[in-house]
Amino acid sequence: MQVLKQDIMNLVSNLPEKFDMEEFMYKLYVLDKVKKGQRDIKKGNFIAVDELRKETEKW
Repeated sequence: MQVLKQDIMNLVSNLPEKFDMEEFMYKLYVLDKVKKGQRDIKKGNFIAVDELRKETEKW
């Protein structure tokens, strides 16, 4: 998935002066997954909560 440059710049601007690179990479990963989820929702690629509950009951 593609994260916009502005999103990355906002992420960097909110970091403290000293930060752990692993923490930054994790935040970047989470940002990517959130953006992907938002795009999926806009495309209608999701299931209703009730349908999810029915699916998980089968497990």
